[in-house]
Amino acid sequence: MSGVFKAYDIRGRTDNGELTPELARAVGAAFVELTDARQIAVGWDCRASSPEMSDAMIDGITRRGASVLALGEVPTDVVYYISGSRSLPGVMITASHNPAEYNGIKLCRAGAAPVGEETGLSDIEKMVSNPENGKASERGSVETLDASDGYVKHLLGIVDESAMDDLRVAVDGGNGMAGAVIEEVFDAIPPTLIGLYLEPDGTFPNHPADPLQPENLVDLIALVKSEKANLGVAFDGDADRAFFIDDLGEPLSGSTTTALIARWFLARQPGATIVHNLITSRAVPEIVTASGGKPVRTRVGHSFIKQVMADTGAVFGGEHSGHYYFAANYRADSGMLAMLVLLQVLSESGKKLSEIRTEVEPYAASGEINIRVDDQKAALRRVTEAFAEAEIDELDGLTISWPDRWFNLRASNTEPLLRLYIEGPDQAAVTELSDKVQAVIGGEHAAH
Repeated sequence: MSGVFKAYDIRGRTDNGELTPELARAVGAAFVELTDARQIAVGWDCRASSPEMSDAMIDGITRRGASVLALGEVPTDVVYYISGSRSLPGVMITASHNPAEYNGIKLCRAGAAPVGEETGLSDIEKMVSNPENGKASERGSVETLDASDGYVKHLLGIVDESAMDDLRVAVDGGNGMAGAVIEEVFDAIPPTLIGLYLEPDGTFPNHPADPLQPENLVDLIALVKSEKANLGVAFDGDADRAFFIDDLGEPLSGSTTTALIARWFLARQPGATIVHNLITSRAVPEIVTASGGKPVRTRVGHSFIKQVMADTGAVFGGEHSGHYYFAANYRADSGMLAMLVLLQVLSESGKKLSEIRTEVEPYAASGEINIRVDDQKAALRRVTEAFAEAEIDELDGLTISWPDRWFNLRASNTEPLLRLYIEGPDQAAVTELSDKVQAVIGGEHAAH
């Protein structure tokens, strides 16, 4: 089990004994004990290991006496929809954007409430480490459900498809789970789907299902240009994240998308709270404030964002990594819903996305820089000492700020890496600060 329990999910390789069906079975049993649930919704992605992993999960749940609502191969946010609408705990077997040899387990309590390290995942790890191997007197039943129709109707109850123009939308499913529902979504709205790699295939034959990496957007950008699309959309493997391309073929950062969607919500709900993580652009809280809203800053990670949204009553939350959270979606993240909101933003504005984005992009940014180091803590200490004259915030890693520029440096939970993100008034300032920080850190660049 070493290392597979992360901050907000369980994840590891299936080809080397790191993550096994036996562990999934034990997690299923422990999840019943944690939630005291009578029924649990279970979905899974298209990876080759997912059927065996989901079978083991279902066995672990039912042998503890709880029943299972089996959703089949679905995007993660279908599990969240069922968890929210039926008030059931949920399990999704997926490794999201990781390569084909990985798999994982995402968990939520009834109402799609997050299960992370501090909200139950550590308890499950302890239970799995010291199993009681108890069985219920009567095994739970298994019921199957095709939730796609209800899921699409739920999404369209949040946006107004009648306000959408007949836009041309290029969608790269990355051979992940977006392809399981995307055509049904577009059948219900005026925009036209131009599809790429929509067939779910857990070997990811065309490119890795990780749109955070620029090389995985090349085919979509070419399609946007050749088809003169108004919008390009790239989904990750389990479709809870989406990345967007404008009409000129230029990618939007997660911060730009967060700011655009936040403005859309605030036009409808003046004074509302918007949550953003600490590596989104400074432009996000500035735009939220200028639009009459209340920005709330939080740590990186879906379990933290969802909890802060619940605590503050926020209507929307965004992360630089492409996760977008909606109160109307049980505070869960949904790449599909983010796409639908952007389509409405575009339709209502009458402008091109390449024009609209300039209204919310006043700063230059580095993107995520990954630096391999031998000792994360020692490197973080060196940086703290080197920039002691600046404002230092330790909400999540180190955020070091000056009036016109800032950077965040965080340790990876899974690799010997530090993740650096920098923002400044222009690209020259970003490059200058990047060189200074990396000189203090040492180490070497790592592909990610």
